[in-house]
Amino acid sequence: MRMGMMAKRVAVIGAGVSGLTSIKACLDESLDPTCFERSDDIGGLWRFTEKVEEGRASIYNSVITNSSKEMSCFSDFPMPDHFPNFLHNTKFLEYLRLYAKHFDLLKYVKFKTTVVHVEKKQDYATTGQWIVITERDGKQESSTFSAVMICTGHQIEAYTPRESFPGSEKFMGNCLHSRNYKNPEGFSGKTVVIIGMGNSAADIAVEVCRKANKVLLSTRGGSWVMSRVHDNGYPWDTIFHTRFRNVVRNSLPWLLLQWMMEQRMNQWFNHENYGLVPQN
Repeated sequence: MRMGMMAKRVAVIGAGVSGLTSIKACLDESLDPTCFERSDDIGGLWRFTEKVEEGRASIYNSVITNSSKEMSCFSDFPMPDHFPNFLHNTKFLEYLRLYAKHFDLLKYVKFKTTVVHVEKKQDYATTGQWIVITERDGKQESSTFSAVMICTGHQIEAYTPRESFPGSEKFMGNCLHSRNYKNPEGFSGKTVVIIGMGNSAADIAVEVCRKANKVLLSTRGGSWVMSRVHDNGYPWDTIFHTRFRNVVRNSLPWLLLQWMMEQRMNQWFNHENYGLVPQN
């Protein structure tokens, strides 16, 4: 930055993973960040709450990372050696707190401050500036920024395609999205259908089956089911995602690569026996 010139102000919306790293990235480039966080703490998705909060991503109590600590950490801030390979959400939140403290990021965060409106300034064509209106304790404030970084994530709103399930409006039982799931309590003795075969569906199915009378896992296209633990006890992603393996995969014909992957995935169990072979 040239001497005598003021640093450009940047608004960062959200103090989760993306928000915290955005603050640091701004500081690395000699910019002046201000982060607006509607809740009273950092963490975003990784901060578990007992109840679903409007405008915030929500996780269930048992969530564990799908990627290992070596592949999940920031390149300039490795995770502590004593952390487990795969982290419970409380441990990952602890890592974010360590990250924020190490780089002194919290002083740039305004908590309990909601961004209610963002618009281009009237002279945007010449200045490139934005107007950001925030609200705290019922009072609104307008500020001008040179850039806005939206770091609210993509899992804030639940998508429930009811039109894909004709007659669901007549269902008399409880119907909820995984965003509203917190723990298996309340499912004792019930018959439960879980629609989908993603990570959340599999996690919830495992938990609920310990309480419910019966659990059915419904999948339209199938899925490869694998363990987080790979050969010789190493985390799966540290073995699968290597430069050498990427070179090999990119050089092989697709049909051969597909056959090799199927052989590998079926070493744990034969997916065809369970009707789980992916259709796409």
